Amino acid sequence: MANRTAGDLANYLGCSLQGESGLSLKGLASPEAAEADDLIYLDSSRHIERVGRSAARCVITSPDLIVSGKTLILAARPKVSFARAAAWLVPSSPIAYGVHSTAVIAESAHLARGTAVGPFTVIEEGVDIGEESQIGAYCFLGRGTRVGRNCRLYPRVTVYAGVKIDNNVVVHSGAVLGCDGFGYVTDQGKHWKFPQAGGLEIADDVEIGANTTVARGSLGITRLESQVKLDNLVHLAHNVQVGERTLIAAQTGIAGSSVVESDVMIGGQVGIADHCRLEAGCVAGAQAGIPSGKIIRRGQIVWGTPARPLEQVKEQYAFLARLPELAERVRKLEEQTREG
Repeated sequence: MANRTAGDLANYLGCSLQGESGLSLKGLASPEAAEADDLIYLDSSRHIERVGRSAARCVITSPDLIVSGKTLILAARPKVSFARAAAWLVPSSPIAYGVHSTAVIAESAHLARGTAVGPFTVIEEGVDIGEESQIGAYCFLGRGTRVGRNCRLYPRVTVYAGVKIDNNVVVHSGAVLGCDGFGYVTDQGKHWKFPQAGGLEIADDVEIGANTTVARGSLGITRLESQVKLDNLVHLAHNVQVGERTLIAAQTGIAGSSVVESDVMIGGQVGIADHCRLEAGCVAGAQAGIPSGKIIRRGQIVWGTPARPLEQVKEQYAFLARLPELAERVRKLEEQTREG
């Protein structure tokens, strides 16, 4: 990591600086683990003492959370600015260097300037990889796949034929992109596989977690729009559409032809059946279950199985907590009735 100063960082973030602009910054840390040249942040008055005791000399904080004895970078949203600072101060380590001699690359594949390919990777016919993209060890890119600029595919990513990946996409180890969806029709005791001949398109700035699977469309397209973030162990079935900036946590499964609009937040272990629609800005809490064809309205927060508005679920849980008390009251009333 190149040495940069607090002044450099303040200019990059577009923030004002109080203190020593020439202060050198070499890393990032929590307040307790930080050394003098590490950057830390403060976004709550609860942590002022922690930050004050820290060895770190530079803090990203807000104008109403001032810490004495530190160089301060003043930001409206310190945690967001800290995340931006992290990407600038500590860029990700390379996945691969050059093109390894053990990689198997078809003659018709095109690798743009700066492409790096790790050991034992297989790149089939007609694959096109954009500038400065990095493909880790043991990856597989099927024929006709397109990968854009500045993408990072970590080791053992599998990309089936014809998948289209745009720019600045990150795919973590074990992910499988473009596999067949789970679609069958049954006749006279035999399951016939419905065609899985569609495509998969992944837009700019998407990140896909480890061991996540995203199926191709059956006859249409499965699509992830820009800035979608998928956690580890997520499954998206055929023809699923995911809108911009949507976040999906681990172990969530979305069945075929469901639509998730923009800015949706989906917690861990959520189950979404086929042909559902989650409208823009809604939230599905952890382990929610959404039945086939259901629509979650714009901005709504749902939880439980079947998923229903959060306030309704909380009210029902309150009644459930009182069931033993209510059961005892019913028992006593029954006894009084028999005695009467």
